[in-house]
Amino acid sequence: MRARQIIKPVVFILALVPTFYLIYGLLTANLGANPAETIQLQTGRWALKFLLITLAVTPLRRITGWNSVIQYRRMLGLFAFYYASLHFTSYIVLDKFFDWRAMIADVGKRPFITVGFTTYVLLVPLALTSTKGWIRRLGRKWQTLHRLIYLAAICAAIHFIWKVKVVSGDPVWYTGIVLVLLGFRLVWWLRKRAVRPARGTVRPRNLPVS
Repeated sequence: MRARQIIKPVVFILALVPTFYLIYGLLTANLGANPAETIQLQTGRWALKFLLITLAVTPLRRITGWNSVIQYRRMLGLFAFYYASLHFTSYIVLDKFFDWRAMIADVGKRPFITVGFTTYVLLVPLALTSTKGWIRRLGRKWQTLHRLIYLAAICAAIHFIWKVKVVSGDPVWYTGIVLVLLGFRLVWWLRKRAVRPARGTVRPRNLPVS
């Protein structure tokens, strides 16, 4: 319990470091020739990174047996939503200057914007239902709903590749990590299904040797 009280605030502060860095860079005019683009790119990158970190919690727990890491998953997922919100807000404010018609046109005409907007829409219900109260209300449906994070991660990776228009470097690495993390879950599910006895079947009892 004491370790959790120490580690959780540390993780929280570390998760805010990219925000502090951007604020400092903005105040010191150290965000390059196009600060708006830098803010959009960096917040988008960190949203994807936190999505990947969140998805990595379960495989890490299952491989290592460190069950305590699961208690940080919700916070990490909320930071993914936080940076996605900053990314989306920077697009609205710094790119489109609250021109709603231009934004709607972008969603329809530019595929990477369409996929990015889809990613954010998928994350919204996950963030809203992340409280203990919603977990109790939804019961088993909560886990089903939160599997939307898989689709959100895929969309985020596609959004990144289409945004930078380069199928190499970081976009490919992030996409590969998404596929590995989702592939791990698929393999784990298939293994569980293979060892689970079929419904209605009777397990054979030990028969006497004839």
